[in-house]
Amino acid sequence: MTDTYESTAETDTDAVMTGQKITIDELATELSAIDLRLRQLARAAEVPQSPVELLDIINSLRSTASSVRENSDRMSLLARIVDGDVPVSARFRDSADPWGVAARGTDRPDYGGPAIVPTIWQLLRLAEDAKRPGCDTTTYPEAMNGIGIGWESKAAAARRDRERNAAVAAEVLTLTCATCEAADGQQCKTKTGWVADRPHAPRQRQAEANVDERLGYLGANPVDVPEARV
Repeated sequence: MTDTYESTAETDTDAVMTGQKITIDELATELSAIDLRLRQLARAAEVPQSPVELLDIINSLRSTASSVRENSDRMSLLARIVDGDVPVSARFRDSADPWGVAARGTDRPDYGGPAIVPTIWQLLRLAEDAKRPGCDTTTYPEAMNGIGIGWESKAAAARRDRERNAAVAAEVLTLTCATCEAADGQQCKTKTGWVADRPHAPRQRQAEANVDERLGYLGANPVDVPEARV
């Protein structure tokens, strides 16, 4: 059996986390390891076995390493914030709006809805604001107590949507179109015989229904997404 760390599959994430989900601290550590590896490669590339000038590649590696290091540093601070070691402001400075559990049921028309689940940039700003004299502070665990069950990140939702669309596109070509009688593997055609890039609606609907049933979705929305559970 191939060890997990030797896998080249993007979906094989066991090698970068010890539990069912990756922690922010693990993200920081993994990024730090990547930063180090890139800098080591840049140094090794200074004296390649074959006489080739690799200055541009070396500079690119070091630039990428610097960006990765910045993200590692942010993740390291964020890990302390989510663990409750760093106090954060209970409200956003510019709007005085609450966040987390306190934002449930609030109306924020100027900001597109309540910030129940904050972004990394919001948390870093809230941590900085907490240093102001007289600031009403809280901690991430306190502010987010009760939030997380069923939550899914925007990146994960977008990836699922792309995967579903690809599955539907493949499913369409396995069905016979009731409108133009396009067979398995054939694109739909117009009444005059032109090949269309878009299937007829009934064929599309059937493909979507087949894929959603197979994936356990209800109208493109997941009935149960294991990765979204805590």
